[in-house]
Amino acid sequence: MNVVLPQPYLLFLGDTTEPGYAKTAFGLRDWAPERCIGEFSLPGATVTTGLPFLSPAQARNSGAQAMVIGVANAGGFIPPAWIAALVEALESGLDLVAGMHARLRDIALLRETAARLGRRLIDVRVPPEGIPVGTGKRRTGKRLLTIGTDCALGKKYTALSLARAFQSRGVDATFRATGQTGILIAGGGIPMDAVVADFAAGAAELLTPDAPAAHWDVVEGQGALHHPAYAGVSLALLHGSQPDVIVVCHEPGRERVLGHPDYPVPGLRDTIELALRLGSRTSPRIRCAGISLNTGKLDADEAARVIASESDRLGLPVADPMRGGEAFDRLVDACLS
Repeated sequence: MNVVLPQPYLLFLGDTTEPGYAKTAFGLRDWAPERCIGEFSLPGATVTTGLPFLSPAQARNSGAQAMVIGVANAGGFIPPAWIAALVEALESGLDLVAGMHARLRDIALLRETAARLGRRLIDVRVPPEGIPVGTGKRRTGKRLLTIGTDCALGKKYTALSLARAFQSRGVDATFRATGQTGILIAGGGIPMDAVVADFAAGAAELLTPDAPAAHWDVVEGQGALHHPAYAGVSLALLHGSQPDVIVVCHEPGRERVLGHPDYPVPGLRDTIELALRLGSRTSPRIRCAGISLNTGKLDADEAARVIASESDRLGLPVADPMRGGEAFDRLVDACLS
């Protein structure tokens, strides 16, 4: 799907207290900063993007055209406590854009207010019609998929960084978005977690069609293969995208699965082994090029130490794409080799 959205945006953070659930807002701030005017949140929110705090009316007066729900909470629902703020945005002259499982147009008050004011309700978490069942047939071109040890730890940022690095080297590469934030950044893609399960591998095939031999599709991963709730979407992407290369993403120090504290985060070796074993079903020559670490909570010296230590331990290139440098160059080399 290709999305033409009213821009620039006011980012809505709701009453969010978990930074991992605000990944849509952070993704837009980091990868489409020219489209983001400010942020708006409710009392009790502790998460901020660092952008100016603006009311919907102030944002509209500053040129904003839409308010984007910047939260991707567990279950993708729109809490009743948010409705008044969403109505306020409509009444201030802003369209609403959301990537939640819950649809804006299914909420009567929002639908009626938008109709009365001539405002738009835009849901981007809507898969295209006519998705086929996966075939498992090989396609031309090259593919890279980011795999995670958990949710919300850098799969999208890694894919975006690698696609940009490939392009900077003159390599024909396309970032393939599979979630609402990626779709908002790229202007197209398929929201994999909104696809009926039987068609999810087919959606991944549809997203990564036949391409010239030298072309790379860099596919945004979703979920995690060990995840107690979201392993299904991860496996469908792995089978359907048929990656030649995987890059495994991890956050040092994260010990428990986000939102599922009874489950430990799996180790990198276990994640690599499982991904290669399952991925070889449709991509027999699949390989792991290296590791992407999210070291945002570490200072520069500690991040460098962890990156070097993990590279020595695993015998693979390890880097934080957001820090760049020689470590990231080695990871890019390994992906393209």
